[in-house]
Amino acid sequence: MSVDQGLPIARRSFLIGSAAVAASLASGPAFAATKPQVFLLKTPEGRAVSITEWRPAGHKRGTILFSHGAASSPAYYDRIIGPWVAAGWHVLAPLHVDSKEHPDTAKFAGLASWKARVEDMRALIAHIGDEPFVGAGHSYGGLTATMLGGAQPVTPEGLSLPLVPRLAKAVIAFSPPPTIPVLVTPEGYGKLVVPAIIQTGTLDYVAGMTAQTGDAWKVHLAAFETPAPGGDRYGLVLEGANHYFGGAICDFKQPGPPQLAALDLANQRVALFLEGYGAGSAKARRKLDGLVTQALPARLMKR
Repeated sequence: MSVDQGLPIARRSFLIGSAAVAASLASGPAFAATKPQVFLLKTPEGRAVSITEWRPAGHKRGTILFSHGAASSPAYYDRIIGPWVAAGWHVLAPLHVDSKEHPDTAKFAGLASWKARVEDMRALIAHIGDEPFVGAGHSYGGLTATMLGGAQPVTPEGLSLPLVPRLAKAVIAFSPPPTIPVLVTPEGYGKLVVPAIIQTGTLDYVAGMTAQTGDAWKVHLAAFETPAPGGDRYGLVLEGANHYFGGAICDFKQPGPPQLAALDLANQRVALFLEGYGAGSAKARRKLDGLVTQALPARLMKR
């Protein structure tokens, strides 16, 4: 991601850290058995948005709108999206302008990518009409997902509230960014109003966003900790998991080995959350609540 050197330090730190999420993408192991399709949408401003779409083979459980990490692409999340599609979920994911694979990424320096992300999700919500949906995302996309659940990041210049026309039924956010004044404040995350599961790991350090030692990874739980209690929000901490699950998602050139055991634990709990809060299963909600624990390797908290 291009960074305007004239930006304030806090803003530059976020953008540099976000760019590091997928600084050098390369092909990696395939997971999903389904074959996604790609189509184009246009925002009201006339900008074309490439959408990757996965349709389940059998009965459709519901729809998920997924937002990728900074500089990444929907194609680098098969190990997360594949199980959703196999379970019957219809998934749609924009290629955001900050992706290294976007042809116009150089035109969206600095926080211009945030404005474009909001426009992308507005266009995608308009595309699915009145259909209920679950918002999901990783890293920068985790922030995008919380916005779909009512969180109120800083409003981009040129846009007005509400940031999206209607809210998701529930939110899944893998390692969303910490509070950053130029992008999202504690008060902004505190406006998250739908059921949500917010994930991080005990090695979730991102250059430019978090310190590289100790319990600095805890800042990625801000979207879990700042909303008022009582809203069916879960915080998931995975022992030994970093921002990319060892290169299993987002950036396949990250130092490995892939942290597949941790990712499996995440997928298991997210599957229950999806069934419980996306598809409305009381049995799945009870089963998820039965996994609430302070113990690692999969600490599951509820507020």
